[in-house]
Amino acid sequence: MFRRLFIVVLLALFAVGDLAPSLLVSQASAQEQPVKKKRKTLMDLLFGGGEEEQQPVEAPVVTTPKKASLPPVPEKPKVEKALTATRLAVFGDSMAVDVAKALERFYAEDPNISVINQGVGSSGFVRSDFFDWNKTASEQVAANSFDIAIMIVGINDRQTMKAGEQSLKALTPEWNAAYQERIAAFVSDVRAANKPLIWVGLPPMSKADYSNAMGQISGIQRLAVFGGGAEFVDIYDRFVGEDGKYSSSGPDLNGNRVRMRKDDGIHFSAAGADKLAFYLSQTIKTYYSGSGGVTTEIADALAGTDAGLMVRPPYQGLGQTRLLEVAGAVIPLSATPKRATDLVTAINAPVPVEDIFDVLQMIEAPVGRADAFGVGKVPAEPEDDAATPVAAAQ
Repeated sequence: MFRRLFIVVLLALFAVGDLAPSLLVSQASAQEQPVKKKRKTLMDLLFGGGEEEQQPVEAPVVTTPKKASLPPVPEKPKVEKALTATRLAVFGDSMAVDVAKALERFYAEDPNISVINQGVGSSGFVRSDFFDWNKTASEQVAANSFDIAIMIVGINDRQTMKAGEQSLKALTPEWNAAYQERIAAFVSDVRAANKPLIWVGLPPMSKADYSNAMGQISGIQRLAVFGGGAEFVDIYDRFVGEDGKYSSSGPDLNGNRVRMRKDDGIHFSAAGADKLAFYLSQTIKTYYSGSGGVTTEIADALAGTDAGLMVRPPYQGLGQTRLLEVAGAVIPLSATPKRATDLVTAINAPVPVEDIFDVLQMIEAPVGRADAFGVGKVPAEPEDDAATPVAAAQ
């Protein structure tokens, strides 16, 4: 009895020892293939049976929660421009195209000003055979197609210029003179129609040699623009880095540092163009009142004279470029001040002889009068009239 029991226990121990490696193998295979196995009992080990039954295990379903989608931002209603809106035309090359789009965004909600994009890519003042800006200016003025003009051009002008039968190399003295003459002709056509012209200087460029050339071209434009009595807006310092050189990024209108220029190192990005549009709006306020129409412009005191043809240098002050116009700023004592209407129309009417101021008038003026100026004449003391007896009526 005990011997049979001992044999049964011994067989059970051997069976368990043989089962251990199979359990390790089954665990390894379980990692490769997720199945469930039926566990063997002691009776199965002694008498056999208990085939393994593999049951497929379903993979857990993992669901990714959907992100809550924000409602679409409603588009702002487009503001219809008034029929009497001020027409702001932007002329120039491909940079003018970007500036025009930025001005459209800036004045999108103003019904009294409309922006007209007149930019022509690859154009300039050198290749008049490709596009003639001087001819275009005459045609636009004759058609009265705009009220205020903005011009930004020059990035395509560093090349040989044809002047008659001559080929002038870029940025030589002869080239500079011919280039300035063409700019002056454009300015003259626009100003002759009494239309405001705002000329925008060129910003720094990424390549040093190209940037230097653009700086020279912008300087020639400045001289021609000032000589024609138009407005020149220098934007160079607005788009430089802390080292005073080209920078592809900078602060936007909200103070955030963003990309200001495109990858080519020449054109403006949308943020850069918007920044330029804001600066231009400050100059446009000189001519645009915000309610439609163009404000009254003070006439040039030197217009029509030999001095009006001279180049008048700019006055640098408060970071702004201003035209140095001193004509009429000082009124001599021998002339009477002009009336307000005369100041607007700049009419130099002859002064009548009787109205000419004489220094002796200050001496003849009695003390105490406003025009005595401390050198007036002391009035004579009134004589004491003796009381005369009145004859009694007879």
